[in-house]
Amino acid sequence: MFRPVALIACFAALPAFADAPVVEHVTLSSSGDSWRINVTLSHPDTGWDHYADGWAVLDMDGTEIGFRELVHPHVNEQPFTRSTTITIPEGVTRIQIRPRDNVDGWSDVTYPVDVPR
Repeated sequence: MFRPVALIACFAALPAFADAPVVEHVTLSSSGDSWRINVTLSHPDTGWDHYADGWAVLDMDGTEIGFRELVHPHVNEQPFTRSTTITIPEGVTRIQIRPRDNVDGWSDVTYPVDVPR
């Protein structure tokens, strides 16, 4: 027997299965001890209910060395680029960017980047 209520419940859960944010491109530039990191993300933002809400800069051991919060959805602006400036510790020659969204949390996939020293 077909139950419409069960079907509606299935569709209500669909946003939880949306794609994770994807790092499309990263550039780094330095000025003294500071590094400007530009990250281009794509994510199927649907509005305030589900959007990419940040990305972390990690060393290759997974230690967070920077974070960029994204404070609003980018529904009609995909992919989009945002920046942050951090200090990358001396001796770190490679970093990784890990995106997250406000529903599913941190992505399991990181984007590694060489630090041009």
